[in-house]
Amino acid sequence: MKSRVNKFITTNPWLKLASLILAVALWFFVVSKGSSVIVMDVPIGFKNIPGNLEVVDVPKAITISVEGQERLLKNLRQEDVNVVIDLGNVKEGKAFFPLTDDNIALPKTLTITRISPQGVKLLIEEKMKKHVPVRPIIVGSPAEGFLIRGIEVVPKKVEIEGPKSIITKVHSVKTEAIDITGITGDLQYSAPLNLNNKENIRVDVPEIEVNVTVQKK
Repeated sequence: MKSRVNKFITTNPWLKLASLILAVALWFFVVSKGSSVIVMDVPIGFKNIPGNLEVVDVPKAITISVEGQERLLKNLRQEDVNVVIDLGNVKEGKAFFPLTDDNIALPKTLTITRISPQGVKLLIEEKMKKHVPVRPIIVGSPAEGFLIRGIEVVPKKVEIEGPKSIITKVHSVKTEAIDITGITGDLQYSAPLNLNNKENIRVDVPEIEVNVTVQKK
């Protein structure tokens, strides 16, 4: 039996080696067949943010290249990929965070081939809260022969929260425009607050009540 094995090994060794190489190459071809790459933008998330700090000027997203079987990539959704930066040890000020595969969670059958940018710069600020008055924005006029007797907002003040550099500059909060064109009686309206597209500002109530009273001239 042993002699047969030795004979098999020693007979035409180069031919057998070539066959082995061909078999391995064929296996790689079969495995890689159907493999593809897609490029996608993924929003950045954070974890372990200290309660007294706030992230300012957050990059909207990073761009990654993902490689894998074409049929798997077709079913890949943006919510299947997460980019998370751990801010557990962050301090107030400017900070740079490199991005690697460890920051990105995606299905195990897929591979990340490129991350752009390879790091993000963040500005970390102290979080601040304060109360500011609400200013109702009224447009239009009552019907002819009527005039505005009074405007009341409830509550008169709201609490806003956000990065200190932004909150210190906010002295009041406006409502969305309330159109009173042609009214002949009192108006009660739930008005959303207008934060001027400042995503870093949060308010303790989403809308306030505006009461407009009118009377005949």
